[in-house]
Amino acid sequence: MPVTSSASCVKRWPAADAVLEALRAWALVQSEERPELTALGYFGSHARGDSGFGSDLDLVAIVKHSAHPFVGRGRDWPTHTLPVPVDLLVYTAGEWERLREEGGRFAAMLAAEAVWVVGRPRESRAADATTSSTGRSRGGNEACR
Repeated sequence: MPVTSSASCVKRWPAADAVLEALRAWALVQSEERPELTALGYFGSHARGDSGFGSDLDLVAIVKHSAHPFVGRGRDWPTHTLPVPVDLLVYTAGEWERLREEGGRFAAMLAAEAVWVVGRPRESRAADATTSSTGRSRGGNEACR
């Protein structure tokens, strides 16, 4: 979270590399504590490299299954321990597959810019269209550096 510098109203925001370092450590803990977690990545300004003062961290998690509804599914994840505010979307494997098969702007954006820090989603038939002629997916990957 932002930190007030002395008694002034000036705030400091964590550098992007510090945010991503904290995310990698947090993601490792989550992967150890949540056996249902198959993939965890980030997207948005941190993935594009254009984050700045006030940027939040957009996360997407894929779990094998969940008994909870999509809305609010990420409430029990300890995102408050990360240094900036977090928006966390938690999809089941089936929901993720449907999202990718149905396409749309959000799915295309995730395919293009998501950087995976834990695992990587299984490629779907719809993903074949986003694979280059070299066979490489256009999405980023930092799998457990």
